[in-house]
Amino acid sequence: MDASIWMWVGFTVLVVGILAFDLGLFTKGPKTISGPEALVRCFVYFCLAMAFNGGIWYFMGSAKALEFTTGYLIEYALSMDNIFVIVLIFTHFAVPPQYQHRVLFWGILGAIVMRGALIIAGTALINQFHWIIYLFGAFLVYSGIKMLRSVDDEPDMENNRVVKFVRSRFRMTETYEGEKFFVVRNGVRYMTPLFLVLILIEMTDLVFAVDSIPAIFAITTDPFIVWTSNVFAILGLRALYFALAAIIHRFHYLKYGLSLVLCVVGTKMLLIDVYKIPTAVALGITALLIGGSVVLSLMKTRKHAAHG
Repeated sequence: MDASIWMWVGFTVLVVGILAFDLGLFTKGPKTISGPEALVRCFVYFCLAMAFNGGIWYFMGSAKALEFTTGYLIEYALSMDNIFVIVLIFTHFAVPPQYQHRVLFWGILGAIVMRGALIIAGTALINQFHWIIYLFGAFLVYSGIKMLRSVDDEPDMENNRVVKFVRSRFRMTETYEGEKFFVVRNGVRYMTPLFLVLILIEMTDLVFAVDSIPAIFAITTDPFIVWTSNVFAILGLRALYFALAAIIHRFHYLKYGLSLVLCVVGTKMLLIDVYKIPTAVALGITALLIGGSVVLSLMKTRKHAAHG
């Protein structure tokens, strides 16, 4: 059965409550989040997602619950590639650790809005034009191959077009002004570098959303499942960043696994009218590729970590 209006309302209230609790109690004011604390938060967000999935199983059935699990895992795995770029942005702009959570919090809010718009547009297109499925599938295969060929490439932050545009159009302070995004000096409003970092993170998520949203449509076209699995993956992104930021460089093979996941889900979409790959199979392949790439990465860098 489809989600009722009360399930939509209930989920919205739940997300608002989580964000308010996080901002008001978990991280009130500037704070550096340690690795162990981040791991605890990752576990809490995962448990919340699985508890919500239990509700989906009870009200909507086991098939929908499996779709949620698969979509959540795919979105969560693809968000790990996002973390690589976030680490580069924070490092390049030397963002103090105690201000990083504020940037990520507002970045998450922007990401929820942007992905919501993309999901609405994608659902409408698929319902109106079935052939869009093939376009999405071809795009995912292309994105997977492109990621595979650019595994060792790193973004050039200094020559980034967004950075150049913002710096040429807005007054900006030379240094950070605490956790403020804007300050007023002599009656003139200035943007701080922290807001520039927020803009870059929003743009980064938009780029990754273009890959991840079509990917979950390969699993389900139910807008409630697409939306909720996306939001839970996004909510856990902050905690995942702080848990992995210090060791993300060790995940040498992760991008290979992610690129193959994109190719697999893209192929699933291309074959949808010929052979429908079971959701359980897609879940197993995704878990195998991501888990295998992480294990191989940690094994490869084990000696370097020990020396470090």
